[in-house]
Amino acid sequence: MAMNVGGGGDPKKGVPPEMNVTPLVDVVLVLLIIFMVITPLLTKKFWVHTPKQEKEEVEQAELDNDPDPPLVLRVAADDTISVNGTPIEFDELPYRLKRMFAARDGHIIFFDADDDASYRLAVEVMDKAREGGAVTIATLIRGLESEAPEGAEGEAAPDDLASLSATADPGA
Repeated sequence: MAMNVGGGGDPKKGVPPEMNVTPLVDVVLVLLIIFMVITPLLTKKFWVHTPKQEKEEVEQAELDNDPDPPLVLRVAADDTISVNGTPIEFDELPYRLKRMFAARDGHIIFFDADDDASYRLAVEVMDKAREGGAVTIATLIRGLESEAPEGAEGEAAPDDLASLSATADPGA
């Protein structure tokens, strides 16, 4: 470091300003040490264990003896609403679903809407299903195309319900 001891300079100028770099070096060294200590802590790895998908084949005899078939809420193209083939009015949907869920362990409902159904009505029906106590609303992406048993209109066949209940995840 250089130092000015004075001498033949002009006395009016006073002391010339000099930069003191010692505090700057101290601060930079402290920051360097902090970053050296923190950097290894930032590279933690988090392991995420996802469950394996297991599909179970359900026998037809088990489906016939099932006292609680899955609930399928359906909105048709003509704006009619039905649960497992039983027509229900829009305003009474939450009350009917509360009674249905009171008799069941799980609060899972499968939702199916025709392609020509009103989007507004479909969303409002899902809101009413939530109001009625549905915890999980599983939307069906494939239509229930097979014939309903015993001529019940709008109700899914047991084969379709078997695939639904076997792949339903109550924790979703």
